[in-house]
Amino acid sequence: MDFNFPQSAIFAGISALLLQTILLSSTAVSLEPYDLLYASGVEAFYRHDYENVALYMEKALSSYTELRQTKVRCRLGCNDQHPFDASFSDLAFFSAVLKRAACLNECMGSKVGQQLSMHLVSGDVVQDFNRRVPYNYLQLAYYKLNQLDKASAAAHTFFLANPEHMEMWQNLEHYKLQEGVQESHFQDREARPHQQAFTSGVKHYDVGDYEEAISFFEEALLEYGKADMECRAMCEGPQKFEEYEYLDYYPGLYKAISDHYMQVLICEHECVRDLATRPGRLSPMENYLPLHYDYLQFAYFKVNEIEKALECAWTYLLFHEGDEFITDNIEFYKEILAENNRPQDIRPRQDAERYVRRHQQELKILLMGSDSLDFVYSESNYWSTTLGREDINRVPSGTAIGVLSGSPSEKRNLAETQAGLREGGPVPYDEVQVVLGSEALNGSQRVLLDGVLSEQECSDLKSAAQTITVAGDGYSGKMSPHTPNEKFEGATVLKALQYGYDGRIPLKSAQLFYEVSEKARRTIESYFMLNSTLYFSYTHLVCRTAIQGQQSHRNDLSHPIHADNCLLDTEAYECWKEPPAYTYRDYSAILYLNGDFDGGEFIFTEMDAKTVTASVKPSCGRMVGFSSGGENPHGVKAVTRGQRCAVAMWFTLDPLFRELVSSQHAHTHTQQYTHNNTLACFGHLLRSAFH
Repeated sequence: MDFNFPQSAIFAGISALLLQTILLSSTAVSLEPYDLLYASGVEAFYRHDYENVALYMEKALSSYTELRQTKVRCRLGCNDQHPFDASFSDLAFFSAVLKRAACLNECMGSKVGQQLSMHLVSGDVVQDFNRRVPYNYLQLAYYKLNQLDKASAAAHTFFLANPEHMEMWQNLEHYKLQEGVQESHFQDREARPHQQAFTSGVKHYDVGDYEEAISFFEEALLEYGKADMECRAMCEGPQKFEEYEYLDYYPGLYKAISDHYMQVLICEHECVRDLATRPGRLSPMENYLPLHYDYLQFAYFKVNEIEKALECAWTYLLFHEGDEFITDNIEFYKEILAENNRPQDIRPRQDAERYVRRHQQELKILLMGSDSLDFVYSESNYWSTTLGREDINRVPSGTAIGVLSGSPSEKRNLAETQAGLREGGPVPYDEVQVVLGSEALNGSQRVLLDGVLSEQECSDLKSAAQTITVAGDGYSGKMSPHTPNEKFEGATVLKALQYGYDGRIPLKSAQLFYEVSEKARRTIESYFMLNSTLYFSYTHLVCRTAIQGQQSHRNDLSHPIHADNCLLDTEAYECWKEPPAYTYRDYSAILYLNGDFDGGEFIFTEMDAKTVTASVKPSCGRMVGFSSGGENPHGVKAVTRGQRCAVAMWFTLDPLFRELVSSQHAHTHTQQYTHNNTLACFGHLLRSAFH
């Protein structure tokens, strides 16, 4: 197993002895500082003292949680005990402020000790806890202690917040193979209840289990309210004023209050984003809170609770005033109620009305402060959707009860229709044949073609690959970037040209590499009937070779399930278009050079990364093409014997990103070039070769 851990300078000079000394020096302390417990756990790790690693890390996590909960309880409790007077007089206002401050000191002191400064923690440690780094240490400690159930839970918890961590992915695959480890052991120890309930609601909704879906969505709303209060309470802590030099900051009373309050208010206002963002992600789930009411209005309709369906539909309009689909649904629900002499004067939920009204009031204050104080604030569109409402929960006015249920595939097809996606265009080469389209491949924007290469062309390219490919090319030299059971080698078009010019491979083979990739590009562009030019984003000749002696009882993949332009989130059934994903990629293609190996099938899956929807057996000249987004999660099954070679191509519709190769991405190279430049370079090389 592979385990990588940071050796941070923040732990220098801190030891378990120091922790014990501090604790013994103050008998009033009732809560141990979590940063010192964490430091002791790290020191135990480097001593290979895994029992104490587990002990200190668990204590650190417990202390961290208890400190946060104490802050929330004290701040909410003191605010309730000492409300601001409605008279708005200066004395009444500051009297309440002073009483709250005294209340907080007393409350926090009774829970965590009188020396509150002991719980001030460096930004580095806070970041480690936000990134769930303690669970990285815990999973190895429990593994070494042979407590595999706890190791599996710790590994899963860490991986959810660090989905790019390939070593942890490999550890998880290892744990799944161990005797006694069950799927129930892979639980998120830091799961947020409101997101957990929402995800469960969506899963029940998608299979038509509307009663259970309603139960989970209502629970999610209750938990969301609690999480919102906690988030806001945590905003009341110390704030930083980075735009000011400390020694030059001499504010008056109201300036100081305003500066601090604006920071707090921005933090509270941004709780909308925080509550909609899953661990390990930068972007929030789109339209998150309104979607609860959208799902509920349709689910209540399906179980014939029309009054509640109408209430939730009205509530959705608080966030999206005038939404066409929901407005139609409201009229339809009112017709049903009128026909049955049932009340129609139903309004939105009051708690949602208060929530939206507060959100709007906060925005007004922030914009006013932005105009009059020295800071800039721009409102994010918290309830936005990129393609409108992708869920087809519309009940057309005047129709019968038997409406569409809104299955995942129906949602996807509607979104594609709205986006104007097409396929089935002519293939510009007579020898290339379409074998299967999207419908046969059980997805969308997918195609399988044969005849892209001849047997001789496959042989020439595979022969060139044996010379030009380098182990770990594109993955910082890691020979086995995806699985320890295979060797990975790769080469770019530029590398082929350089080798051709140097005479290390036939120049015609280098030319063939370029020509077949251009042939693939034109084929994908034509078949998917694109209205604009498709540019090369990246082209890679790759070979995967099974390592002898490591193939028995394999249960991993040659390449894990992923999407090409977004980060696949199997828990939320989402794909996040944010770094480190190559968000500018639009279409992908894999052109195979051989089929004389075992395993190595290309597979499409659902967004759960488990349910296989289509499988493609590679062979010479066969090519699979598809759109690069979350609609097409894919991977490669284990290569268990022999070598599998292919030309992997990614395309973009944005000319700014054509054949862009940057050291900032996972595919790291020293050159930057475009395919057009490559063609000009190749012409120069040809002329040089024949003079």
